[in-house]
Amino acid sequence: MKIVVFGLTISSSWGNGHATLWRGLVGALARRGHRVVFFERDAPYYAQNRDLMAIPGGELVLYADWESVRDRAEREIADSDVATVTSYCPDGLAATDLVLGATRATRVFYDLDTPVTLARLGRGETTGYIGPRGLQDFDLVLSYTGGAALEELASRLGARRVAPLYGHVDPTVHRPAPAEERFRADLSYLGTYAADRQAALETLFVEPARRRPERRFLIGGAQYPADFPWTPNIYFVRHLPPPEHPAFFSSGRLTLNVTREAMAAMGWCPSGRLFEAAACGVPILSDTWEGLDAFFEPDAEILIATTTAEATAAIDLGDDELRRIAAAARERVLAEHTSDRRVLDLERALDTVREPALSEA
Repeated sequence: MKIVVFGLTISSSWGNGHATLWRGLVGALARRGHRVVFFERDAPYYAQNRDLMAIPGGELVLYADWESVRDRAEREIADSDVATVTSYCPDGLAATDLVLGATRATRVFYDLDTPVTLARLGRGETTGYIGPRGLQDFDLVLSYTGGAALEELASRLGARRVAPLYGHVDPTVHRPAPAEERFRADLSYLGTYAADRQAALETLFVEPARRRPERRFLIGGAQYPADFPWTPNIYFVRHLPPPEHPAFFSSGRLTLNVTREAMAAMGWCPSGRLFEAAACGVPILSDTWEGLDAFFEPDAEILIATTTAEATAAIDLGDDELRRIAAAARERVLAEHTSDRRVLDLERALDTVREPALSEA
């Protein structure tokens, strides 16, 4: 298939979770013989932090503004098999108009931020990427979030056919790596600063650091404010591109996952970081949300904490126990949560769109 995508970014992993997911998915699509043309507005903040210039088996189209690329986009859609608009695409409404006019392609919307989308709409806000007709005109709506979110996309936005397309990991990128002293930690955390994660981060990371001053804690990310409650044993490294993630994860005894507030409230929304860390062979400590046990078995493949005491107890576990949990999680991820597995999910979802036409024929 030829698949055209109008997305947020694939070229820069700075400050967003979209790029790494798309890189894994595009690589897996290429291995299945598919070709992707990815349209991305050349935003200055991504241009200054660009860590990918070409995509395997496809083409990255960077453009300055929509008018400069509209004709090219229309030509690419004309002979495509699938045309996709994603959440947070800066030209989502204009791209949707083109995609919905396609006569050949399966018309897809992929919401990688479903809980945030639904929360904003629930407050009466607009999103900038979903128009007044909602999602009713798309042939297929994919959601990074499962569970009740799928029903809401149908009932609130009119989606006619909805399927989950969860996070995943490319194990050729995220895998065990030699430890590096700069990333050494008893508990690490990799993530862009988000105000709605701060309370959980203080409970599960900052307070344990205060209780265990002899241990080393490490945060990697971007956009952390000057008034963040640092302690003497919390260290910081700025945004790391995906190729450095394996060393970051592999250098720690334990790594923390904290879920965005809207995503945790809705559930069934595993962060890509969960799969990346597990693929790197590091044990994971996570907050909890509905559906988490469908992806990892608590205590056997992942550690769960909701209080500072529970987080501190996880940090105090012995190395043998942590290694056992890490090995089980890595085995689960390689079996069920790779980018190659997600491409199979995508192909099956697209087949459901074609099946009625085939049966009528």
